[in-house]
Amino acid sequence: MAGIQSRLTEKEKKGLLHLVGCKILSLLYKGSVHGYSANVFHNICNQQGPTVVVAYNSSGYIFGGFTAQGYTSSGAIVADEKAFLFRLKGKEEELVPLKIPVKNANQAITDKAELGPCFGYGAGSLVFLSQNTAAVATNAEPGSYVFQVEELHGNDQALLECEVYRAEDIGEMLTKPWRNVNWTSGERRELMSQIAAYKPRLNSVPQFRFLFLGPIGAGKSSFFNSVKSIFRGYVTSQAIAGSDSTSVTLQYKIYNINSEESGKLLPIKFCDTVGLEDKQGSGLYIDEVPNLLRGHVPDNYQFNSSAAIQPDTPGYIKSPLLKDQIHCVIFVIDGSKIEILSENLGGKLREIRRKTNKLGVQQLVILTKVDEICPSLEEDVSDVYRSKIVARKMQLTAERLGIPLCNIVPVKNYSVELELKDDVDILILMAVRQMLRLAESYLDNYSSDTDSTVDYYSEY
Repeated sequence: MAGIQSRLTEKEKKGLLHLVGCKILSLLYKGSVHGYSANVFHNICNQQGPTVVVAYNSSGYIFGGFTAQGYTSSGAIVADEKAFLFRLKGKEEELVPLKIPVKNANQAITDKAELGPCFGYGAGSLVFLSQNTAAVATNAEPGSYVFQVEELHGNDQALLECEVYRAEDIGEMLTKPWRNVNWTSGERRELMSQIAAYKPRLNSVPQFRFLFLGPIGAGKSSFFNSVKSIFRGYVTSQAIAGSDSTSVTLQYKIYNINSEESGKLLPIKFCDTVGLEDKQGSGLYIDEVPNLLRGHVPDNYQFNSSAAIQPDTPGYIKSPLLKDQIHCVIFVIDGSKIEILSENLGGKLREIRRKTNKLGVQQLVILTKVDEICPSLEEDVSDVYRSKIVARKMQLTAERLGIPLCNIVPVKNYSVELELKDDVDILILMAVRQMLRLAESYLDNYSSDTDSTVDYYSEY
């Protein structure tokens, strides 16, 4: 391909490298040079390994797809759990990356000689070089991929150019972890002991309160159940968890956890809320957050998605003490969906951060489902800090939410397991320990043991 130039700018290429997670993109095929022919495409791109298709249309969109399996003209429907569609640039002429993971990995790629690059099979498919022309054919019905044609390419299916690159150096793991963790049963016991023995420095606060916030299905309730399982000694659940089109948590619930070994309460209270939803008027009402942080909202309060609690609401706590306040906010984010987090949801999370910052409350992000982010972690999560893709997801989360990377921790909740595992427990326990440390720093706002909160909140 010497002498043939990529249409990508350096900034666009950098964005694509980040999406794919590789170090090198080598141009193999360029439609305007080689011809818009499925046969020519396969002659050049077969047996090249992981490949990226990049298309450009007159509406300004740059979009395409990635497969780790590559092409062979096998005539088969190819499984590829790492395949995805993407939009690199939209009509705004700015980089606005959108990544659409494969939904049905068993039908990720259709590898037929008479077709150009074909992502999916039947419904939910995207075919390049359609009918040997500079065009794409789309079927956005739910299937292998779920996408909106307007979002992906502006419904402009005529191409100005189509390029195919070989993706090189995709290795998943770093040589050394970027956070050091002792993955032993002894470390697990030590973390449990530290948490169980922890005492807030002010006597008026016997237990720290942690407010859990996040999109529906991210794993807020599952995290509480996972922590309880560790200290109970077996996998169990108390908080209602699961997935639905709307939040499965409808009430404000405050949970205590007992140590099975000592029988005593842990120094933590988990405060669970209704999930954040994309559309307005659904899920947690953002203006409710200051009331939650101040401690005005009672246990078992039924959330109203369009109005905040009022002083005349039954159960309203008019004069909350320091122990009733939230001492640290925990954002629970599904790591496998951070790249496709909608702008509306991202805006809600940033607005909550602003309200929380105004009250001086520390925040921690728990990035869940690391085993879905990186399939290599499915059996053993002890390589989580060596995973390149997890590191990228954490960095992206820091950028999207405007929160320091040091305040982001990855976890895997218990969801399908029937028995506890040391590596899973250690990640969860490290998250809890960090929560305690951040909550302790909140008490630094108070120079002495006090039950008064009036002065601190007077300016809000």
